[in-house]
Amino acid sequence: MDIDGLRREIDGIDDRMLDLFERRMALALEIGQYKRENSLPVKDRERERKILYRLCERAEPELEAYVRALFSSLFEMSGSYQEGRHESEVVRLIEGARKPESFPARAAVACQGVEGAYSQAACDKLFSPADITYMDSFEGVFRAVDGGLCRYGVLPLENSSAGSVNEVYDLMNRYRFYIVRGVKLPVTHTLLAPRGVKMADIREVFSHEQAIRQCSRFLKSLDGVKITERANTAMAAKEAANSGRTDVAVISSRDCAGLYGLSALSYDIQNTDNNYTRFICISKELEIYPGADKTSLMLALKHKPGALYSVLAKFYAHDINLNKLESRPISGQNFEFKFYFDIDTPAISDELKRILAGLEQETDIFSYLGTYREL
Repeated sequence: MDIDGLRREIDGIDDRMLDLFERRMALALEIGQYKRENSLPVKDRERERKILYRLCERAEPELEAYVRALFSSLFEMSGSYQEGRHESEVVRLIEGARKPESFPARAAVACQGVEGAYSQAACDKLFSPADITYMDSFEGVFRAVDGGLCRYGVLPLENSSAGSVNEVYDLMNRYRFYIVRGVKLPVTHTLLAPRGVKMADIREVFSHEQAIRQCSRFLKSLDGVKITERANTAMAAKEAANSGRTDVAVISSRDCAGLYGLSALSYDIQNTDNNYTRFICISKELEIYPGADKTSLMLALKHKPGALYSVLAKFYAHDINLNKLESRPISGQNFEFKFYFDIDTPAISDELKRILAGLEQETDIFSYLGTYREL
């Protein structure tokens, strides 16, 4: 048989497979209805395991791995199809939080640091203008929003070269909040020092640990210089300006030179020119504005083989792009993790409704963090 004949045979098989697939999904829906009426869980792992065992025994040895992959994906699609028909508290919450108006131009905002901090620059990009309250710590920002001191809080989440801000991820486990906006801010670092201090005089450099990591190559060139972490780049600049020392420098934004009377010794000292930090804007209440197309979730999965695969298979089955996956240990639990997901999907799309309903049913801990636009 020539290639055209082989392809015609495959086309015929595909048509028959589609008919059987549609029938199988219809039966799965009936089973899902029965489970809902009798308060049974959607997933039946024991039955799935027995089916896989039976089919793998029947399969040709060289096809066994492919059979396992095919039917595992089929189980996930069937489960997602059933789960998508469940009533979802999260979906109802989202539908009630949609705003017809645009994102607010002005607001009271909390951020960590002092004037000149990169978080302040992020606030200025998100709001015009922002009424900023500065906090000493990232936790202070969460508390300000949680306690109603400010409507919004702005926090750095990750950097393109230095990775995630782990402290913020850990705090996200402890506070109830929603992400309502995101912004990516280009970050260029400058080495500043009190006026009159020369490069050869420097014995210590202050900065935030993220800025230190982002400028690691430059710092390695400073032989014998002590590197000291501070809570914030702008706070480090203010400290150096008030220290009276003639042997100290800081890594911070160029704006801090004028703000705190410092001199610039070296510009653009970050490891890469393509250096940006992603900031999130959080609120106590869920707010979803027009143009929202990114959703963030945090999940704790069952500690068993295939748990993460089951979630990833749902995204694939619904053709949803996953653009971030971050794991963080759960405090007090050995080898237990929460997973942070960013997915691309418009607010209240059918795909998002189905995926949220399924995750709400299947995961140990499910936190919907918001659907928002990122600038």
